[in-house]
Amino acid sequence: MKLDGYIENITHTGNVDATVESISRYSPVAVIPGSEVGVEFADFLSERLNLPSNGTAKSPARRDKFRMIETIRAAGLKAAAQIKIENENHLREWHSKLGQRVVLKPIRGGNGGGIRFCDTVEQSVKAYQELINTGNVYTPQNDAIVAQEYLLGTEYMVNTVSCDGKHHICDIWQTNRLSANEVLDLCGSISILPRERHPADALVKYAYEALDALDIRNGPAHLEIKMTPTGPCLIEVGARTAGGDIQHHARLCTGESQLEWTVDAYLHRDRFKRRVNEPYKVLSYFTSVALISPYSGILKRYVGLDEILRLESIHEIRQLVQPGEQLSRTVDDLTYPVIATLMHPLEEIVRRDAETIRYLDGTAFYQVEG
Repeated sequence: MKLDGYIENITHTGNVDATVESISRYSPVAVIPGSEVGVEFADFLSERLNLPSNGTAKSPARRDKFRMIETIRAAGLKAAAQIKIENENHLREWHSKLGQRVVLKPIRGGNGGGIRFCDTVEQSVKAYQELINTGNVYTPQNDAIVAQEYLLGTEYMVNTVSCDGKHHICDIWQTNRLSANEVLDLCGSISILPRERHPADALVKYAYEALDALDIRNGPAHLEIKMTPTGPCLIEVGARTAGGDIQHHARLCTGESQLEWTVDAYLHRDRFKRRVNEPYKVLSYFTSVALISPYSGILKRYVGLDEILRLESIHEIRQLVQPGEQLSRTVDDLTYPVIATLMHPLEEIVRRDAETIRYLDGTAFYQVEG
């Protein structure tokens, strides 16, 4: 992380009073988490500094994936069946009784890492053994694993900003998924969903109720929701802005993003509340396509990259792995080799070009040493 341009870099070393004193010198107007690991501490600091806050009473439920779903369930919302795994026998008994595919994940994970889809009891026990002895992007050691029923349906990302309990929908994204590299439901692309298009209304209603249940009253939130055959159901919530390039993408296709709305929520509260119910408008259709590497090794070159660059709706190509660098098999959000973004006033052009990229991607697209 580059710290150029920041007034000061304050590192919390365990002394709460010293950290609060250091921050107070600048008379902050808001404390906003930059990632998942900062959610609970941002709640504490904003409450301690008497700033607009979500409070600390439900901080654990906004970070702990098991408590999160139980909090949603207690509020009367549709929620996945789940357990916080106590031991292998506990998992065996629960999975056998459930009798369907389950998902295992670290209780405090992120970035799609450590997620396992398991059809059989033997698979789920093996996944538990692997996960409980490893770490994730946020912690060197998983302290607990949650098992949940696998939810059928299309997954959507709903990005919001709240001010004094009033919620605004900034943008909604439909994810398109595939199975590759022994990973089920790997995200292959995301596309902006027009606010007026089905099932946006149902997603918005559910998202607002989930935010209320978790006491997310101020600041940004990122919700992942499955639209199941019986209605929307929460996967998880992050009490923070959406990660990756979502803010940049949203600004390109709607003119605004969570960032602008977050600034208004803290600095221009009257304007936020006047505009809170304004629906976002899609100015250009937008899809971000992630290429899926089937190989690990030193990358020599991408075959067919020039064909992608010639597509009618191509906006940008980001090569996250350059020739000469280590290429990894794509298994999560951190191992995509290339991201191609498409933007065009006509939705059909974007859809066609996204399908073309998926056709070009595959084993022949990558030349790897050896």
